[in-house]
Amino acid sequence: MTDIADRAGPARPRRVTLRQVADLAGVSTATVSYVLSGRRGGSEVSAETSERVRAAAAQLEYVPNQAARAVRTGRTDVVLLSLTMLADPWSQSVIDAVVPAVRDRGKTALVLPDSDWCTALDRVQADAVFIDAVTPAQTPRLRALARQLRLVAFSETLDPDGFDVVRSSDVPGCRIALAHLLTSHERIGSLTSVGSSGGRNVRHGVWEKAMQDAGLPHDDSLVAEFRGSSASAYRAAIDLLSRSDRPTAIYATTDFAAIAAVNAAQRLRLDVPGEVAVIGVGNARETELVSPSISSVGPRDLFTSLATLLTRRAQGDDSPGELHEFVWELFARESTTGTTDHMKASS
Repeated sequence: MTDIADRAGPARPRRVTLRQVADLAGVSTATVSYVLSGRRGGSEVSAETSERVRAAAAQLEYVPNQAARAVRTGRTDVVLLSLTMLADPWSQSVIDAVVPAVRDRGKTALVLPDSDWCTALDRVQADAVFIDAVTPAQTPRLRALARQLRLVAFSETLDPDGFDVVRSSDVPGCRIALAHLLTSHERIGSLTSVGSSGGRNVRHGVWEKAMQDAGLPHDDSLVAEFRGSSASAYRAAIDLLSRSDRPTAIYATTDFAAIAAVNAAQRLRLDVPGEVAVIGVGNARETELVSPSISSVGPRDLFTSLATLLTRRAQGDDSPGELHEFVWELFARESTTGTTDHMKASS
C-alpha cells in the first residue's frame, strides 16, 4: 500500500536561514542582514566580506523571508498605489513618477487597479499608500486605517486627519482652458464624461458657464458624452467631429479624452489645430509625448512632488499629515492655436 507521504510527493525543502548563510560565509547574522538588505550598516562591511556573504547566499539559494523581515523591522518595503482607471494618462503619470522614486530607495510599488483599497488594505501590508479617490462612505474607513498606516489621499474635499491630503482643484484650471479656446473660437464642443446615472460632471458645467458668459447660445449639438474609457471617448469624438456643423475646437474633460479627440480628428483627416483645436484637463505626461502635443491644464510638478511625499512616508516619516495644494496652469501646446505662455489659474 502506498503511504500517504509517498503520494504527496517529496517534502518541500526547508527555507534557508540567515544563520546558515552566516555560517557558510564565516560571519555574524547581523553582517549578513546588513549586506543583503542594503542598510547603512552594510557600508561598514569590507568589500571582500560583502562578496563572501553574497556568494554564500547564492550557493544556498537564499530567499529573504519578507513576512519575518516585516515583523522584525516594521517595514514591508512596499508602496501601494490605488488608482481608479489605469487607462487614464493621469494614472500612468503617477506610476511613472512613483515607481522609479521608491525603487531608488529599495522599495517596490504595487498598483491596485480597481480602487478597491478598503478590501486590499485588510490583506496587503505597505509602508505607504496612495489613494486617488475616496467616497464619503469610505471616509470613516480611511480615518481608521490612518491610525495604522501612512496614507496619502487625493481629494478636493477631505482635510488631513492622520493622513496627508493632496489637493488640486480643477475648476479654476478648467476656466482657463475655456478662456484659452475662446480667444480664437466660438464654436467650442464639450467632450465630457458621464456617470452611471447619466449625469454630466462639474467640468462640463464650467463649459456651460463659460459659453454663457461669452454671450454664446447654448447648443447641445456641441456636446458629446462618453463613459469612462478611451474607446468610448474616441467614438464620441468621431460622432462630434462628423456632424455637419462640427465644432472648431474641443474642450475635453480629461486628457485621455483629448488624446482620443486628436486621434479621431486624424482619422477624419482634419488638421489639428488648423481645422479643430483640442485641449484636455489634467496635464498628464502623455499629453507632451503624443504628436501633435496636446494643450492641457493642470498642476505643475504634482507627480514628482507626490513621489517625493510617498518616498518620505515610506521611509518612516510619521510627522502629522499635511495638506499639499497645487495650483492649476495652462500648458499651451501644438493642439491649440495662440501663445505658448503658461497661465496660472485663480481661485
